[in-house]
Amino acid sequence: MSFFNELKRRNVLRVGAAYAVAAWLLIQVTETIFPLFGFDDTPARIVVIVLAIGVIPVLIFAWAFELTPEGLKKEEDVDRTQSITPHTGKKLDRMIMVVLALGLGYFAFDKFVLNPQREAEQLANLEEQKTTEVEQARQKGRTEALVESYGDKSIAVLPFVNMSSDVEQEYFSDGISEELLNLLAQIPELRVISRSSAFSFKGKDIKLAQVADELNVAHILEGSVRKAGNKVRITAQLIEARSDTHLWSETYDREQDDIFAIQDEIAATVVAQLKITLLGEAPHVQETDPEAYALFLQARHLGRLGMDEGWEQSNALYQQVLAIDADYAAAWNGLASNYTNQAAFGHLPFDEGFA
Repeated sequence: MSFFNELKRRNVLRVGAAYAVAAWLLIQVTETIFPLFGFDDTPARIVVIVLAIGVIPVLIFAWAFELTPEGLKKEEDVDRTQSITPHTGKKLDRMIMVVLALGLGYFAFDKFVLNPQREAEQLANLEEQKTTEVEQARQKGRTEALVESYGDKSIAVLPFVNMSSDVEQEYFSDGISEELLNLLAQIPELRVISRSSAFSFKGKDIKLAQVADELNVAHILEGSVRKAGNKVRITAQLIEARSDTHLWSETYDREQDDIFAIQDEIAATVVAQLKITLLGEAPHVQETDPEAYALFLQARHLGRLGMDEGWEQSNALYQQVLAIDADYAAAWNGLASNYTNQAAFGHLPFDEGFA
């Protein structure tokens, strides 16, 4: 009992109460303020732990020291007849009441001001989330309906493998693949996967069933190109991807002069294998001089590198193509694309490039 009385005399209990009330108020404010700055629960948890640990040294400090008119002194050095602990205790009582009043004010502010704002924001976020989910579901439904409308009439043209001894001929095999893709894309009844999606699998060792699943297609056209001098060997195979079944395979050994006939023949065979009823004739590639076509494929490859030097070299090759065949629309289109890119990236004056 004497120990309890000593705790009261030294205001240790009042200091503990004041600390507890102040810590509680600080925790409430922290839990409200920190989320506004994007913090998770970790900082608030750290504040609680620090305050819980701090209560012990605070109580020890209150026991060992006393506030006097001359400042803080060790309790044992203070003459009890001169002690002002009763006066200090009253100050602590007033401080506790002030902190409690602040706590009540904070609760009122939180309930009637902050809480309605939070609820309004949560409701707005919920509505926005619902709208986004509905739109995503609607878009997904439209996409799935569109995909289902084609049935099995879907195809991805994977980049043909360059089998030539010269790795610089990579542009030629890529060009052949893209020309076949563009040719098949002219068929309204056939869903053809875009170049960017199909070419994302270039050089990857992935099973065709996985490719078909990721691209959501029923058929895959793949092959290889071997070019030596004026001789070209193109091997193409059409695969029913999900069952990994070869529907058709063919090898073409031709002169480069016959490159357009090969593309037309491959496209027509694919159409026949897929049993698609066309509105008109099977699509045909726009023919040009074989030498001009080889230059065109190289120019298109360089133009896609996205560098000023590549665009300059590509422009020179396109000019060579147009010198051979001035009516070759694909070369004009590639040249215009290069000038647009050069102007957009500041390599040509804006007016000059777009003109």
